[in-house]
Order: sequence, then C-alpha cells, then structure tokens
Amino acid sequence: MAESVDKESKTEEATEKKIRDTIEKGKLPVSKETPILTSFIAILVFAVFMARERAGEMGMFLSIFLEKPEDWPLDTAADVATLYQVVLIEIGKMLVALVLLLMGAGILASVIQNMPQFVGERIRPQLSRISLSSGWKRLFGIQGFVEFAKSVGKLVFVLVVLFLVFNDEVTRLLSGMITAPAAFGLVIREMTIDILLVVVFVMGGIAAVDLVWSRFHWMQDLRMTRQEVKDELKQSEGDPIVKSRLRSLARDRARRRMMTAVPRATLVIANPTHYSIALRYVREENSAPVVLAKGQDLVALRIREIAAKHNIPIFEDVALARSMYKQVSVDSVIPQEFYQAVAELVRIVYSKQPQKKKNP
Repeated sequence: MAESVDKESKTEEATEKKIRDTIEKGKLPVSKETPILTSFIAILVFAVFMARERAGEMGMFLSIFLEKPEDWPLDTAADVATLYQVVLIEIGKMLVALVLLLMGAGILASVIQNMPQFVGERIRPQLSRISLSSGWKRLFGIQGFVEFAKSVGKLVFVLVVLFLVFNDEVTRLLSGMITAPAAFGLVIREMTIDILLVVVFVMGGIAAVDLVWSRFHWMQDLRMTRQEVKDELKQSEGDPIVKSRLRSLARDRARRRMMTAVPRATLVIANPTHYSIALRYVREENSAPVVLAKGQDLVALRIREIAAKHNIPIFEDVALARSMYKQVSVDSVIPQEFYQAVAELVRIVYSKQPQKKKNP
C-alpha cells in the first residue's frame, strides 16, 4: 500500500541531475530480448555463410568414423584419449566461428542499448540484492509479470514454430536420413535456416517492443515527487561549485555581449592599457553617452584592439578612465559628473568626421 501511494506521489519527470546520477551508478535501462535477438542473428549468419562448409567437413568425418570403426582402436586409455582429442578438434573447428559470432553479438547488444562503462557501484556488495522483500517485489511486481508474460510467449512461439516447420518438413527429413551423411547435414542446415529466419523476424518485433518498454519503465521508476524536485533545486543552488560555475557562465556571456557591441561605439577612453570604456553617443538615440563595454587589463586590451580594427577613436586619459571605470555600468548612460569631459571628446570626434554636403 505504501509503495503504491509513493508511486502516485511521484508526478514529476526526473531531472537531468537525477538521470545523470543514475547513469553514473550504472542503473541503465536494459532490454533482455536484444541480446537474444543478436544471438539468433549470429547463429543465422553462421548457418547461411559458414555452416555449409563446416557441415560438409563434419559429415565426411562422421562417415569415415562410422564406416571404418576398425581404424579407431580402443584397446588402451591412450587410444580413447586420442579418439576424444580428434572428435573434439573436429567439433571445435566447426563451432569456433559460431562462438566468436555469439561473443560479438553479445557485445553489439550491449553497445546498441548503452555505451559500455566501468561502474564500481554495480559490483559493490549490497544487502538489498539478497533481501527477500526486494526479491519478492521483483518477482511479483509489474516488471516480474512482464518478464513472465514474455517467457510464456516465447515458449509458445518456439513450440508453434517447431511444430509448423517439422510438420511441413517431416518427409524431407526422413528422406534425408537415408542419404549420404554430407547431404543429410545440408538438409539439417536448410531446415535450421528456415527456422532461424522466422525466429529472427518475430524476435525482432519482441526486442523492439521490449526496448521501448524498458526505457519507459526506467523513466517511470525515476519519477520524483514535487518535494524531491524542490530539495534538489535547493541543493543545487546552495552548492558553491554550482554557484561559481553559474557566475562564470554569466561573466562569459556578458563579456561576449560587450565585445559584440564595441564596433558600434563612438569612442573609447583608455588608461592606456589597464582600463578601457567604450561609449556610444547618437543624439537621436539617447540624451547622454551610453556605456557599451568596459574592461580591465586583458579585456581592456581586447576592447582597444576591436576599436582600432573598426577605426573607432581611442582617447588616452588616465584619470578619466580610472574614475569612469569605477562608477559607470554597461548598457547605462554615464553619470552627470562626466558629461563635460565626455562631451569635449565627442565634439572632437564629430569635428573630424567629414561634413555632409547640403542640397541646394
């Protein structure tokens, strides 16, 4: 009852921080059907491209082994060991490619779902993993019923496929039994390919549904209550590292915005390298000059570089630059005490600009 109430209270989507923390702990959505699908695909690839040659070789070996048993004496333990060795080598040559394909299929299934990563949390001993209550919830919860339904569905499907295939191929199978061993191996291969094609097709649908379900169920489990969201927000805002990062981002954004505005400046007042203030004055826009940018040391040098690039006049006035830097704010008009000094500089700028000819 308490668990259902708790789930009903989790009405909020998981935050990015909770999703990130969950992934770092290795708790990722995993579809159990995807590895099965890739394994069947690997077996199908082996059956189509490699099994013909391997089946022929195995058939020839069995024919020699069965037709001439006298060539394989079993009088001593060494003879038995030799026979086992030969048989195992022949079986190994047939199955080594299949084993490698299955290993590759397992790795591919993992990569498709989630990028591999080492998580120590997953191998750390935890009492909850041997808890009877936790195990009971896993067995009889929603996920447990889903897994049980999938297992029953797959079992029924396999039985139906085997019945249909063998019902249609029973004559072919019986006729193949009285042929040469190599030919009978090819009959078995073709029947196996037919079965695998149907299995891969159906398992592809099952794996796709299971992949979507696993991610949906994972996101549902990560849902949070409103109180959890509030607590996480408070914790993030109170984190000094987060605050420092936010301040740094804000400074970077403000600095980029200032540098973008410098080409629009009317003049720059510098000191000559420690401080720089870029001002814009257009009578039709504002009643007083507006501060577009201001900076100290490296930022001041950058303001001067941009101003020089755009042919904006630069006035070096140590006292004025130092005093203005401490009192002015970006995107604001200058204080009244600087009107006279700045007005003189603006007059010089406009006096050097070519006068527009008046039409007669």
